[in-house]
Amino acid sequence: MGELDGRVAIVTGASRGIGAAIAEAFGAAGARIAATARTLEEGTNRLPGTLRDTVGRIRDAGGTAEAFAADLSVPDDRARLVSQVLDRFGRVDILVNNAAVTYFTPVADFSPRRMALMFDVQVNAPTHLAQLVIPGMRERGQGWILNISSVAARHPSIPPDRLAGLGATVYGMCKAALERLTTGLAAELYADNIAVNSLAPTQVVPTPGTLFHGLTTENDPNAEPPEVMAAAALALCREPASKVTGLIAYSQDPLP
Repeated sequence: MGELDGRVAIVTGASRGIGAAIAEAFGAAGARIAATARTLEEGTNRLPGTLRDTVGRIRDAGGTAEAFAADLSVPDDRARLVSQVLDRFGRVDILVNNAAVTYFTPVADFSPRRMALMFDVQVNAPTHLAQLVIPGMRERGQGWILNISSVAARHPSIPPDRLAGLGATVYGMCKAALERLTTGLAAELYADNIAVNSLAPTQVVPTPGTLFHGLTTENDPNAEPPEVMAAAALALCREPASKVTGLIAYSQDPLP
C-alpha cells in the first residue's frame, strides 16, 4: 500500500523542476495526480519539460495522472481547473501550490504588469485554489495544502547578498505573502483537520528556471536535487494536521 493511496493531489507548475518531482513522488506513493501548468506542451519560454512528460513518467511507473492546462493568473481558469479535477477524480485531498512566474528586476525598474502577474500566480492563485478545495476537505474531515516558498521570503541582509543584487525583492514579497497565507490558513482550518504548510528548498535547486535565471549551475556542488523537496513534501502531506500544520519548513526539516 502506498502512503497516499486513495488520495487525489493537484500539483501546480508540474511541467518541470520541483513541481514535476513532487507530482512523480506523490504518484509513486499512490496518489492520483492532477498535474497542471499553463500549457500541455512547451510554452513560450521554451524551458525543457512539459505536462505530458510528467504525466507520462507517472503512468510509466504504474501511477495514475491526468494533465490539465490552466493559466493560473486567470480566475476563471482556476475555477475550471478545480471543476475538471472534481469531474475526473471526484475529490481533491491535496493541493500543492508550486506554480510561479518570476522576473528578477530591481523595484525601481519593475513594470506594473509584471508585478501584477507575479502576485496573481504566486499569491492570488494559491489563495483562490485553497478557497475552491477547502469545502470538500471540510466535508471529508481532512486535507493537505502545501505552498512552495523560497529563502527569498526572508528579509535581506545589509550589506546585501548576491540574491538581493539580482533583483529578488518582488519575488521575495510574493513568497513572504504566501508564507503569511500559510500560517493564517493553518490557524483558520486547525479545527477542520486540514494541514497547511509552507516548504522551501534548503539550498537552491537546479531546475530549468533557476538555471535560466543564473541562480545556480548544473554542476553546483551546493545545489539540492529536486527529489529532496519531493521527499519533504511527501512527509508533510502524509501526516494528519494534528501533527504537522502551520509550518514554515525547509526541505531538510521534515526528513529523517
